[in-house]
Amino acid sequence: MASVLTREAREGKARMPSKRTSRRLIAVLGGTTRPEDLGVALRHLVGPSSMVRGPVIREYESSFARQIGVGHAFSFSAGRVALYGILRGLGIGDGDEVLLQVPTHIVVPNAVRYVGAKPVYVDCRLDSYNMDLDQAERLITPRTRAIVLQHTFGNPADLDRALALAQKYALELIEDCVHALGATYAGRQVGSLGKAAFFSTEETKTISSTMGGIAVTDDRELAARLRAFQEECCWPSASKTARYVFKLVLYHFLMQPSIHRYPRYLYEFIGKRNPMPRATAAEEMRGERPANYEQRLANAQAALALSQLRRLEANLAHRRAITEVYGAILPQAGFDTVKSLPDARPAFVRYPVWVEDRTKALRAEAPRALLGTWFTSVLEESLSPAHAGYQPGSCPRAEAAAQHLVNLPTHLRVTEQDAEAIAWSIANSIPTARSDK
Repeated sequence: MASVLTREAREGKARMPSKRTSRRLIAVLGGTTRPEDLGVALRHLVGPSSMVRGPVIREYESSFARQIGVGHAFSFSAGRVALYGILRGLGIGDGDEVLLQVPTHIVVPNAVRYVGAKPVYVDCRLDSYNMDLDQAERLITPRTRAIVLQHTFGNPADLDRALALAQKYALELIEDCVHALGATYAGRQVGSLGKAAFFSTEETKTISSTMGGIAVTDDRELAARLRAFQEECCWPSASKTARYVFKLVLYHFLMQPSIHRYPRYLYEFIGKRNPMPRATAAEEMRGERPANYEQRLANAQAALALSQLRRLEANLAHRRAITEVYGAILPQAGFDTVKSLPDARPAFVRYPVWVEDRTKALRAEAPRALLGTWFTSVLEESLSPAHAGYQPGSCPRAEAAAQHLVNLPTHLRVTEQDAEAIAWSIANSIPTARSDK
């Protein structure tokens, strides 16, 4: 896509969405892949000798480290395992406390709990949906060992302030970059400023290997511990890896906007049952540790991630152009759009919008796009936040955000015209007043 904002959108004259239903339906998933990725997938499916183990893993890790601007990168089966490895490598364990923000995903506090530490929940700000660092400072105790700083939706958090807190209280700063591949702060890639960082290449993220994660650091001692941890991790089975690779291929076709409404009808008809592998195990949703949690990334998945990593700049340029459309139209309708710091350059994996009536917004968009609903809970996908020690009422802004946020798609299949129609549909369907004002 030519990554420029239309003159109509810039001038506030972008067209209202047509009442006639288009054949196009924008899906939440499947928007990161290109035909060349299918070639990579099919080569491994028909020649499975290098499906699990192979040389691409190290090539991918080296390329990822160069992209972030650090010396070391280590791949794992998921971003949560990368975080777990970082915590272990830093010696964080029984009796320690780790600050992390809500809303987040249940797997983040799970990783903290699995090493024996206690997650301490910090509320978010409603302008950026990032951590309230003033509150974080008030929650620091002699037992606090680390801050997990989430760059929510790909919007960089206040790294200057977080680094100052880490230095003042002798804490480790771990960047949660699962949404934020390619975002920058003060001209540097997020993930390169803290002691360590973790990323995700799960199917909803900026690049996708269906499942996958990676830990990065510039610290040699931590890198040695992460390498040792990675070597302890078991390899995934060939059959599981093949299912992940096949899922990527299947989603590439089924999520095409020109045909997606038809598989979507079938999905709804059969009761939203999905036979493909899920990203979160049932045990994790209950706050329990699943079997075979500590796993490595397979060679075929590394090859898929590397293929997309090589196109990252074009991917980011597209997402920024789509974000520009949303950011131009929604304020015209009175919406408060997400704010970024002056030194930050976001890379929105999805674009968050606060709406007073989320059900109405989802219904209004249904003819043209399936909106994301990160987050519907302060701990997304948890059966109950209490399973991970969250106390209701302790983070009221995050709880409110979990009731009101929708996420607009930014992936490669969203055209500028799609973005204009989505933004105007939201603008025309729901009130803009926010109850926290």
